[in-house]
Amino acid sequence: MDQERFDVIVIGAGQAGPALAARCGRAGMRVALIERHLLGGTCVNTGCYPTKTLVASARAVHLARRGDEFGFETGPVRVDMRRVKARMDGIVGAVRADVETWVRGMKGVEWITGHACFTAPRTVRVGERELKADRIFIDVGARAARPPLEGIDTVSTLDNASVLQLQEVPRHLLIVGGSYIGLEFAQLMRRFGAEVSVVERSPRLLPREDTDVAEEVQAILEREGVCFHLASECVAFAPGEATVRMRARCEPQDFWLEGSHVLLAMGRTPNTGDLGLESAGIRADERGYIEVDDQCRTSAEGVWAVGECNGRGAFTHTAWNDHEIVAANVLHGETRSVRDRIPCYALFTDPPLGRAGMSEQDVRATGRSALVGKRPMERVGRARESGETQGFMKVLVDAQTRQILGASLLGLAGDEVVHILLDAIASGITAAALARTMHIHPTVAELVPTLLQDLHPLQERA
Repeated sequence: MDQERFDVIVIGAGQAGPALAARCGRAGMRVALIERHLLGGTCVNTGCYPTKTLVASARAVHLARRGDEFGFETGPVRVDMRRVKARMDGIVGAVRADVETWVRGMKGVEWITGHACFTAPRTVRVGERELKADRIFIDVGARAARPPLEGIDTVSTLDNASVLQLQEVPRHLLIVGGSYIGLEFAQLMRRFGAEVSVVERSPRLLPREDTDVAEEVQAILEREGVCFHLASECVAFAPGEATVRMRARCEPQDFWLEGSHVLLAMGRTPNTGDLGLESAGIRADERGYIEVDDQCRTSAEGVWAVGECNGRGAFTHTAWNDHEIVAANVLHGETRSVRDRIPCYALFTDPPLGRAGMSEQDVRATGRSALVGKRPMERVGRARESGETQGFMKVLVDAQTRQILGASLLGLAGDEVVHILLDAIASGITAAALARTMHIHPTVAELVPTLLQDLHPLQERA
């Protein structure tokens, strides 16, 4: 088999891959962009775009049911899941088409459809073709984990991708996993009219978050009718008559739940098992994530791994930042690192949670002296006017330097307002300087200076 020479091979067309291909192509390199399925990766096809479209539909349904609070009547609200899905499919299809147009127009880039597998260092086979390049970027993403639970193959289960294909609202959706994906689907399906039960093995939701945040998220969803079974581990499945039965363990005894559908939201598995990494000398950890250094370089010379498959971030924005880091270092001789970025993400329930920097438990773990400011959303005029007073704002500040350490904003526009604090952390603006900044009234953001004007010592736990 004759080898075809490229300057760059990009495996996977998620968020980072096409952007790297485009930049290398503009730099005059010959690039092969390989994708075996759909352009756009998880974000476009089974993640951000489709799920946030569903979240928007669910919020519209929820607001229509609250018409009496706002002074109007709508009558009974009926959800047509086929039309909801059609709206989602239309938006996703348009975005995917935009990505395809972008890729087809890239200078110096050949888009190859097929499965890529390493056969030797910096050598990849795709179908009947064998490609070789001095630089290879891997951007293959991850998929929903499917643990080997007893009876799991005797029932039909959903994951974050297949749940998007539902044509009808589930009668009773059982969700295994009380983290970010599970909670977003719990709320939106409940708003569509499903009965929803969430089984989570930890004693509380969202173990990464502070206890007050997790408890408030749970309270918000419980007020909408979502049922939680915490400190309960899913141990078995069994088919019922037109139902799915799930046995859960909450010491000292087991109990059974019965639903019409089961959604598995129990983590992610990287799409690396069939890449032939060993043939290229690329190391992966025990879970399959490709091991990289702080510049996304793998153990193999000339090979980088970006996006979710490298285990350094599970978000679209971290994948995009990976691409920026690699491009800066490889193409422009800079020295950027994943250690430079400040952790940030959101939980897109309604209201959303916006997170930036350190959590309270992170700060406590450092042993440093810190200050905290916390205000309920009912103190925010814009939230009261909008009828959206659930949640709170919390900010953490170094007691000595007055540098902002982190924030948790759970409430109306929390996923947007948190960027004020994220930017302050990144630029080194002190809490005192931000507290003196005049913000526009009436907005949610105007509470940020007020929040920073009322700091008090973070007390040690009893």
